[in-house]
Amino acid sequence: MLPLILNLKNKKVVIFGGGSVGERKAKLFSAHSDTVVVSREFTDDLKKLGKTGKVELIRDDLTEFDKYLKDAFIVIPATSDKDLNVRIADKARDCEKLVNTVDELGDVVVPSVISKGDILISISTLGKSPGMCKFIRKQIEEEIGDAHSSMVRLQEEVRNLLKERVDDQKVREKILWEILEDETVWKDLLESYDKTYSSVLKLIERGRFDRNNKYAGNPCKGKR
Repeated sequence: MLPLILNLKNKKVVIFGGGSVGERKAKLFSAHSDTVVVSREFTDDLKKLGKTGKVELIRDDLTEFDKYLKDAFIVIPATSDKDLNVRIADKARDCEKLVNTVDELGDVVVPSVISKGDILISISTLGKSPGMCKFIRKQIEEEIGDAHSSMVRLQEEVRNLLKERVDDQKVREKILWEILEDETVWKDLLESYDKTYSSVLKLIERGRFDRNNKYAGNPCKGKR
C-alpha cells in the first residue's frame, strides 16, 4: 500500500447503501467531493444531507447498479447485502474505478486524519486496529500546535523569496532547515507572526542561517 493525498474536488464518489455505514461515508466524502448515495432507503441524517444539497440521494432497488459507475471516481459498496457489495466492487474494478470497501482492504483506505492549518497527517493500520489509530492520533494532536501552522506559512514565504534571490538550491535548503531548528524562531511565532517574519529576514541578511555565507549579495532585500 502507498499512502497518497487525493484532491477530490469535482470528483464523484458513489456510495451504494443508505444505512448507518453509507451515512458515515457520505458525511466524510461530501466535504471533499461530489457525493452520490444510491439506496432503497436512507437514514434520517442522509435525508437531511440530501435536503441541504451536500449529498445527492438516488432511490433505487440496485438491481441495475452498473449505470451509476460510469462517472464515479471512487465507488463504495456499503449495503447490508454482502453478496451485492462484492458484485458492485467487482464490477467497479472491471470499470477501472477505485473501490473503498467496508468489510475488507480495498483500493482506497480511509485513514484517521489530523488537520491543523496547512498540516495534514494521516494514520492507518490498514484496517487492523481502528483503536490504535485513535490512540496515535490523540498523541500527535497533543504535539501539534499553532506554532507549527505558523511555521508552515513562514517556510513557504521565505522559500518563495529565496527562490527569487538565491540560485543555489542547497543553500536555500540549508537556510530553511536552520530556521526550522532555531528555538527562538519557534518561541517568537507564538507571539507574532509578522514580527517573526521580519526578524527572520534580518537574520538571513546577516548570514545567521547560512554560516558559510555562500549566497551573493543580499538575498532578502525588500519586503513581501
